[in-house]
Amino acid sequence: MRHSKIVGLGHHVPENVITNEYLSTLMDTNNDWIVERTGIHERRWMDPATDTVANMAAKASRIALSRANLTENEIDFIVFATITPDYFFPGSGVLLQRALGLDGRIAALDIRNACSGFIYALSVADQFIKTGMYKTILVVGAEIQSTALDISTAGRNTAVIFGDGAGAVILQPSDKPGILSTHLHSDGNFAEELYVKDPGSSRPHAERQPEKILDTSTFKVVMNGSQVFKHAIVRFIEVINEALDANNLKKDDISLLVPHQANLRISQYIQQKLALSDNQVYNNIMRYGNTTAASIPIALSEAWAEGKIRENDLICLAAFGSGFTWASALIRW
Repeated sequence: MRHSKIVGLGHHVPENVITNEYLSTLMDTNNDWIVERTGIHERRWMDPATDTVANMAAKASRIALSRANLTENEIDFIVFATITPDYFFPGSGVLLQRALGLDGRIAALDIRNACSGFIYALSVADQFIKTGMYKTILVVGAEIQSTALDISTAGRNTAVIFGDGAGAVILQPSDKPGILSTHLHSDGNFAEELYVKDPGSSRPHAERQPEKILDTSTFKVVMNGSQVFKHAIVRFIEVINEALDANNLKKDDISLLVPHQANLRISQYIQQKLALSDNQVYNNIMRYGNTTAASIPIALSEAWAEGKIRENDLICLAAFGSGFTWASALIRW
């Protein structure tokens, strides 16, 4: 049977470091307030002069290609997860294709599943490898959230959380199982608990004309933090156990859990409920904040670079986010 495996990883974050102390000069907050609620000490925000979603993705992709001893021309498909594309349309997948010099040679698919987007993208790529349709797939999660934030006291509950960055992995076929299974879920009943309303298409004509819009509040992130937390801690554990059960494995078999970096308190709650040691869970939200679809590939790339992922390790990825959507993947390295 044909399987898929990750053969290269890479990530890139903007150079612009935004500390909690700096945010306290822009809104009524302080370091202790932010750390207590989120565990975040700093995050990276884009520089408009140098950073785009596509070029950050290209930098992460080239690192992943280099680590896999591959060139751009060996990519035959791109799956790009982001909810913050450079343009309203087209998606950033084709912009990444152009940045890598692959114009017209391959297809690019965009995934819009927010914080769960990378695992959704990985699952899609896994199926294409298994069918034999593609041989070398570039899977990317990249976001610029900072430009959609309400950077004021009124918006501090979300403004202190989100950061920008990109992560990438390369998938290729394998005779032995690499990606053991992926598990995807959603429940649209909670779509408005974490969303950005505009620019949405289901508005009266006048409300979609920029020159006529006076109230721009609907272009900002809206999040019901307590609802997100309440659902996240349940769905995370459910979908991790689902992956383990599907492969007749137990939580003790997990070498490393790489959760979506939504909130350190969520990750710590999951760790406690699953009775995992500190060495079995990787978190970097303290340095980067919540980078949405980019958070898992950035964390996975960092963990690998730090020697925390070794051959034959069992790696579990899990995510929960807007939609609500949630997902997991179990990988034998």
